[in-house]
Parts: sequence; C-alpha cells; structure tokens
Amino acid sequence: MEVRVPHEWPSGESAAEAIQDRLRPLLELDAPGPATPRTVAGLDVSYADDGRLAAAVVVLDGTTLDVVEESVAVGTAAFPYVPGLFAFRELPALVDALRALKTVPDLLVCDGFGVAHPRRFGLACHLGVLTGLPCVGVGKTAFVGTYAPPGPRRGDATPLVDGGEVVGRVLRTQDGVKPVFVSVGHRTDLDTACRNVLALSPRYRLPETTRRADRLSRDALTS
Repeated sequence: MEVRVPHEWPSGESAAEAIQDRLRPLLELDAPGPATPRTVAGLDVSYADDGRLAAAVVVLDGTTLDVVEESVAVGTAAFPYVPGLFAFRELPALVDALRALKTVPDLLVCDGFGVAHPRRFGLACHLGVLTGLPCVGVGKTAFVGTYAPPGPRRGDATPLVDGGEVVGRVLRTQDGVKPVFVSVGHRTDLDTACRNVLALSPRYRLPETTRRADRLSRDALTS
C-alpha cells in the first residue's frame, strides 16, 4: 500500500515537534469512522535487548477476525526515547511494514495514542496523516488526562479529559478487567472508534489487532 512521508525523519526534539505542529492541521477528527470495516490492521512494535526492533502489521477480517495478511519490518530505533515523541522511534519501521502490504485496510488500530497526547498528535494521528486512513489509538495506560473509573461491565466508559478537553475514552472491554484508553487518530469519531475496539475485543482486554501484531513482532525478533 502507498504511504507518503512528507518530511525527513528528524534527529532532534525541536525538529520532531515542528513536524507534529505542521501535520496536526491535516487531521480530520470529526469524520464519521467506518462503522463496519471489512478489514482492520493492527500495528505494534517490539524491542530486543541488542537494539533491534520489529514493526508488525496484521490485517484481520473485520467480521471473523481471521488473519488476511501480515507484514514485518526489522530495524533499529530511529529516535531516542522522549515522552511525546515516541512515534518517531517506530514510524520508519512501521512505514516499511505498511508499504509491504497488498491489502489497504479500512481501519488502522495502533498500540498508542491519537489526540490523547500533549500536542494532540500521537502515533495514531501521525499514521493517519501518512496513510490517509482512519486510525485509532488504544493505549494500555493513560499518557495525559484525568478520568473517573468506568463501571465494571464490558462497554462501560468514561471521558478522558486533558486541559478541559475530552481527548479520549476510558473503555472497559471485558467485565472486571482493567480498561483501555481509546483516542481518535484520524478520520473517525470517538463513538465509532470505541464500538470498533469493542468488536475487536471479543474475549480479551486488548483488541485482537494489538494482540496479534504484538505476537508477530515478538516472534520476528526471536526467529
């Protein structure tokens, strides 16, 4: 699939922040997302002790959750670990993995954040702009914002609020398990994003997109 990167990969924090600021106006945050995506891609990155990383993309059938296609790119971290700029560590390898796909997914689900980010431009936003596809971030913990705990049942949710602005939703995907943190990246609305995350999480806390991409990326580093 085609992925256009309209910038050089930065080497410093100020250049990375400038890219986020330049691309943020390109986001479409109120567009109705795909209600019944035919294919959904999960993206995740794993790291090895020797400095290598593996970026994995797993495309699932949106109804059966069967694997349609897989792609992995192995490389090294392209940027130091800096809170708020984490995407730049992973994006070059993720772009390589996406470009190798023959399938163009209807929805991307990444292990990270969208607008639930200090500059309202997390990994899911960046991926959305580069691909032009609807994109959602699903985080395991909160990066920014405050929230009240959601109810204990699957589907219970509360707003994630930062600076007086709703930047995401704290969503319980299974009865009695820890919630996940859903935020919009590009070309979808929060209600649709949460419905899709629930549909992708029939049995476990994390959506199948994340679980399978995580497994694929880990396997790539040990094979």
